[in-house]
Amino acid sequence: MRIFLSMWVHELGHAATAWMCGYLAFPGPWLTPTASRQSLLFELLVLGALGFGVFRAFRQERPGLARALIAVAALQLFCAALLGPARQRQLIVFMGDGGCLVIGTLLMLSIYTRSAAQGWLRWGFLGIGAAAFADAFSLWWAARHDADRIPFGMNEGAGLSDPSVLSEGFGWSANMLVNRYVALGCVCLAVLASVWLLGVVRARRAVSASTA
Repeated sequence: MRIFLSMWVHELGHAATAWMCGYLAFPGPWLTPTASRQSLLFELLVLGALGFGVFRAFRQERPGLARALIAVAALQLFCAALLGPARQRQLIVFMGDGGCLVIGTLLMLSIYTRSAAQGWLRWGFLGIGAAAFADAFSLWWAARHDADRIPFGMNEGAGLSDPSVLSEGFGWSANMLVNRYVALGCVCLAVLASVWLLGVVRARRAVSASTA
């Protein structure tokens, strides 16, 4: 049984990926209803929102955030315009647990944001992100040696589980599932470690500069 916090991050992973691919989606408890067809209007709304975010980031002199939003906009264009419907559907399904890994990582990285006024909120994001990441990654890490850990089958009230959809609907093998989730999790861990190390280096430089 997945923990309650990771369930919401899992469903947000489905929904956010659907939005990036141009599909309307509504994350809910244990289920994310997703439109069967792309919406050009919705694609333009998402792109417009990202563009507005870039504008605001530059106005607030936050070039790092602006660059990140530009990268997200480029990814959105790629997913919506260049991926075919079958690949989009596979990505949306995959990014349930994938969302626990990626969004969980982003939530944990929010601890490094510079806005001190929302510090209490960052600690909450850190806890939610860590719980979601650990829940998904521990499952797929254990599945490397125990295929029975893979949650094939039916989810009550929601139909086939994500691994079953990818396996039965798109021909993914158990090894493909495990290897791809573990690889994504390791990339996320590498990002976390790199950002932490960068923070340590910057902190030491700041201390050295203040005592010089």
